[in-house]
Amino acid sequence: MAVRKLILATIVIINLIIISFGVIFTPQWFWLLLIPFPLMILAFANSMQTKHAILRNYPLVGYFRFFFESIRPEMRQYFWESDTDGRPFNRRQRSIVYQRAKNERETVAFGMQTDPQAVGNEWVAHSVFPCHIEDHDLRTMVGNFQCKQPYSLSVFNISAMSYGALSKTAITALNKGAALQNFAHNTGEGGISPYHINGADLIWQVGTGYFGCRSEEGKFDGDLFAEKANRPYVKMIELKLSQGAKPGHGGILPAAKNTPEVAAIRHVVPGTDVMSPPAHSAFSTPEEMMHFIQHMRELSGYKPVGFKMCIGDKQEFIDICNAMLTTQIFPDFISIDGSEGGTGAAPLEFTDNIGMPLYDALSFVTTTLIKFGVKKHIRLIVSSRIVTGFDLLKVIALGADACYSARGMMFALGCIQALKCNEDVCPVGVATQQPHLYKALDVQDKYIRVAQFHRNTLRATVEIMEACGFKTLDDVSADKFFRKVDNIQTLSFQEIYFRNTGKLVRSHSAFEVEEF
Repeated sequence: MAVRKLILATIVIINLIIISFGVIFTPQWFWLLLIPFPLMILAFANSMQTKHAILRNYPLVGYFRFFFESIRPEMRQYFWESDTDGRPFNRRQRSIVYQRAKNERETVAFGMQTDPQAVGNEWVAHSVFPCHIEDHDLRTMVGNFQCKQPYSLSVFNISAMSYGALSKTAITALNKGAALQNFAHNTGEGGISPYHINGADLIWQVGTGYFGCRSEEGKFDGDLFAEKANRPYVKMIELKLSQGAKPGHGGILPAAKNTPEVAAIRHVVPGTDVMSPPAHSAFSTPEEMMHFIQHMRELSGYKPVGFKMCIGDKQEFIDICNAMLTTQIFPDFISIDGSEGGTGAAPLEFTDNIGMPLYDALSFVTTTLIKFGVKKHIRLIVSSRIVTGFDLLKVIALGADACYSARGMMFALGCIQALKCNEDVCPVGVATQQPHLYKALDVQDKYIRVAQFHRNTLRATVEIMEACGFKTLDDVSADKFFRKVDNIQTLSFQEIYFRNTGKLVRSHSAFEVEEF
């Protein structure tokens, strides 16, 4: 209280001096009163309020604290972070995406910047007898014996990001880029928007809210689903159980992003927060889920149908595998999202502390499917921080057949990792519904960058395969990838993730059983 009174007394004295100076010497100096009077009023108001203790004790100087706090992320990113410090993606990771998207030089000079002896450092064993691979269009066939319309899927695709979460210009650029380079675009649980229909193959994701195929009560509408699932550009259907950013929570679309157009696509009320339920209403047991997958398969004309989840309780996934054997219904693919996923808005605890990391989840799912003898029917697609060819090959070594990239594709669009995706103020127009922001994203420029990022990433992937002697994706092996696990030991992925099960033998031809 004494400090506050002293500050107020000082301000009053300064004002009196200025007023006296103006009155005695020159009336023209009265314009100076425009500065101190408002400050005095502001200081008085702050000293009386009870919401902010800093402003109550320091009515004017306290604003500096809020100012510097507001620009802290930008100051850290542009001035203080090293090339390898940033999170969730460091500058080197962002730069390689920008360079490949722009078709610029992507080589680096003067050796590696990371510490090869640091715990967590990873590398792959090259061969003294490199091979040559002609075809850079790496693909895998999705669709088992219960599917009548199998799909040739690129190993690198656009992950689930809904229109509403992303802007119309961002979705359009992503879709046109995927069409140009012939890879797939996952719609996200927000449904199929007009901006998804620009020539690309779609993976239609159906979440717990059944957006785009829901009744007025929010239940699954089979007729609506069949009408959209049978469209020729819909190649696969993905039933979403959970996602890495917020497993067990359900999606979140803030009211600011829920425009009348978005609401019409989703069949919801505009201008409201749209919270997807945590669980599906169409089924509640693993066996019921298998029958629902078969129902979706029949309604879609027997296109590939699978499900997406972030692994939590291992027993639940084992129960799902048991349900496959009990019902003799096998999904065509399973998408595994690591807890590192992050494009969706989520509570902090869900982002940081719930869900299994990708490598642990993927190796567990691979092992479990093989033990149940059902891997021969199912393709594995994974997502979580995959932006380089090395990232892609690591997950293939652990059992994946293809992967998604969300934030990598956002970087290709020009994302600067402002970390404001959930605030509707994305400065580059990617994750916003504000016209003055998303109109700055030029579709004609950005869709070319998306296509170039995809092409150059697959080129880099093939170059790594050639250096390692991997003639096909079947040759990519967990015993060729290594990680520094402590100050002394380096172990292969085989030793870390498949220590007790033996060596994984891959075969994509005719959906043969992988064995240990």
